[in-house]
Amino acid sequence: MTGAAGLPTAGAAGGYGYTVPVLRLGDILLVTLQGELHDGMAEQLQHDITARIAHSRVTGVVIDISGVDIVDSFLGRVLAEIAAGAELLAARTVLAGMRPAVAITLVELGLTLPGLRTALDVERAMELLAGDPRGGEGSPW
Repeated sequence: MTGAAGLPTAGAAGGYGYTVPVLRLGDILLVTLQGELHDGMAEQLQHDITARIAHSRVTGVVIDISGVDIVDSFLGRVLAEIAAGAELLAARTVLAGMRPAVAITLVELGLTLPGLRTALDVERAMELLAGDPRGGEGSPW
C-alpha cells in the first residue's frame, strides 16, 4: 500500500484511516509511529515490516516512537515480536526516541522488549545500525 506521496505505508487496518510510513533508507527501514496505534494497526504493521524485510533484504529497522505517548503491554509485545521476526530474517531492530514516561511505564509493566536495542533518537539509531550491524556489545546506545 502507498500513501499520499506514493510512499510505502502500513495498511489502514480496522478502518481507522491511519497509515504508518515505512521508508527505506539504504539498507535500513525507518518506521515512524505517531499518536495512538490501535491493536489491528499494530498487527498490520508487524506483518508489513516483516514482508518488507523479506522482499527488500534490508539489514536494519529503526522504529521511531518519539511521537508515542503511551506504550501498553500489547504494543510492547508487538514491538518485541517485530524485532524477533526481523532477527529471524537477518535484520536488527532499534527502538528510537523513547520518552522517559514511556520507559517508566514499560518498567512498571515488567516489559523487557527482548531483541530490541534502543537509541535516544533516530540519528543515533541509524549510527548504531551502520556502525554495528550485528549489534555487538560495547555500543554506547
